[in-house]
Order: sequence, then structure tokens, then C-alpha cells
Amino acid sequence: MKTLVATLLIALLAGCATPPSGPQYDHTYTAKGQASRARFLVLHYTVQDRDSSIVTLTQKEVSAHYLVTDDPRPVIYNLVDEKNAAWHAGNSSWKNFTQLNNSSIGIEIVNAGWKDTPNGRVYAPFPQSQIDAIIPLVRDIVTRHHIAPENVLGHSDIAPLRKQDPGPMFPWRQLADAGLVAWPNAARVGAVMPIFQQQLPDVAWFQRKLATWGYGIAQSGQLDEQTRTVLAAFQMKYRPANIAGIPDVETAALLEALTNPAGPLPPVPVAVPEFRPVQPPQPQPGQPVPPPAPDQPTPPVPSQPVAPVPAVPPVPPAPPAGAGVPATPPAPPQR
Repeated sequence: MKTLVATLLIALLAGCATPPSGPQYDHTYTAKGQASRARFLVLHYTVQDRDSSIVTLTQKEVSAHYLVTDDPRPVIYNLVDEKNAAWHAGNSSWKNFTQLNNSSIGIEIVNAGWKDTPNGRVYAPFPQSQIDAIIPLVRDIVTRHHIAPENVLGHSDIAPLRKQDPGPMFPWRQLADAGLVAWPNAARVGAVMPIFQQQLPDVAWFQRKLATWGYGIAQSGQLDEQTRTVLAAFQMKYRPANIAGIPDVETAALLEALTNPAGPLPPVPVAVPEFRPVQPPQPQPGQPVPPPAPDQPTPPVPSQPVAPVPAVPPVPPAPPAGAGVPATPPAPPQR
């Protein structure tokens, strides 16, 4: 019996000593030249309730790295490992990057989204408890991946022509106050607003500024549908009280403060006086209408003295036929 036990023990130890199959890696050294693949953090709403959101994000093609529920004490589900790409951004762009699934981390937030009513489109609010769970999550992600505040975005930022989430009810300002989102400096906005009140920039200016900040927008120079849609996406984030997508003074000031936070202020436009013909005074009621002024004669133009023309001597008549011609006197002799 002792011999059998000893044999089994030796076999077991020999099995444990068998090296594992496959390549072996030595992690002694770590390269200095490396960075996270994640450059952007994108926030979404699910437009579904909690259970439907879980089903959609786990059993269908769409996915996200995190899902934040709307429970009284929100639960944060980690659905995709951060080292992998989740399918949440779709056809998207920001600055010089496109197809952001491969360079972003996505957070889905359980929220009903919007519905159209007789009084217009109504967006669902976000409970403060949910925001209180999102802010630490965002801080943890951007700290570990060194994501810049101007790259903490909504789906409507990276795909404005087809997406509205997380919508104008999402309190971006709270994230900005926590240092997680880039926000226009209020003093800078106040300094440039009087300039734009004198003259609002043209549509081409708005398109250039939106593209400079990061939005994908065609530079058409026209207030077309795509320009209004991108303007509305910008307003949903930075000025949610009015998201009509119309260029106005406040939107211009916000764009200028974001894209030119410390440079020279825009020049003050010079007002060009409008030409208006002078109208004759109108008679007051009950007063006689004065007769029109008589036409004034045109004063004569003084004549200039004309130099006299010299008289031409008359040509003598030709001699009659057969008349003799006087002889020319002989020349004096030469000496």
C-alpha cells in the first residue's frame, strides 16, 4: 500500500512539473513608448428600460463597455473589457478621427430618450442618483486612459446627423464642474458677446468654428439642414435652453470661447452708414402747400476770346492765252 501511494505521489508531482504548452513570456521589461488605444469617451442613452437595455447590449450586435441603470441605487455593468472595442459609436468622427469604435470607450445610460408630443419633442430627465454614479465612472476612465476633457463626448457630437443622445437633458455642466468636460469660459463669453451683437458672423464662420472644435460638417456656406442639425447638437451640449439650430449671438460667443479661449478678441465691426436720400419737409395738416420753386435759368457760359485768323492774299488771275511773258532780267556777271 505504501509503495502504491508513493508511486501515485511521484506521478502527481511529475505531472505538476510538466511545462505548460504554448509560448512562454517574460514580463521583466515594459516599453516606454506606448499609450492607451482609448482617445475618446462617448456617452449614450438607451431609449429602453433597464431589462430591455441589458438584453439589447448583451444579446445583439450593439454593445458598450458600461451600462449605468436607473435604479434608485444605480448599478454599473461592465459589459465589454476596455482592451476590446465595443460596437457603440457606428459611423462617427471627431477632429481627424473616424469610426470611433476602435478608439473610444462607450457608456450607455438607461434613459427613455425622447418622444414627440403636440407641444413638441420632450426629452426624459436623468435622476441625480444616476449622474452621481456616472461622474466617478467617467473620472476613473479618463484618468486611467489620459482622455482629454474635449474628448469626453456625446453620441450626438460624433454622429450629429443621425443621433441625439444623450440629449439636452443630460447635465453636461455637472461633468464640466467636476473637471471632466471642456467648457467655455464665462468671462470670455461675456467679452465677445457685445462684438457679435453688433454684427453676427455669417454661416460660413459658424461652419468653420464647428469643424475646428471637432464636428464633422460640410463647409457649404449655406444655412442648410446639415448645418442646423450640427448647430443643434452643439447647443444641446452647451446651451440646452434653445436647441433650434439657428445661428445666434450666444452660440457664436460659446464657439469663439471654446475655439479661441485666450487669443485676441475678434475685431469690432465698423458700422457703415446707410445712404438715405433727403426727403423734403412734409406740410403739416391744415397748412397751405407752398408752390414749387420756379425753375432757375441756366447762367450763360462766358465766351472766350478767339484769336484772329490771318488773311490769305488773293491769287492773281492767270494771263490770257497768247500773251507774252515778261523776260527775266539777266543775272549780273560773276567776278
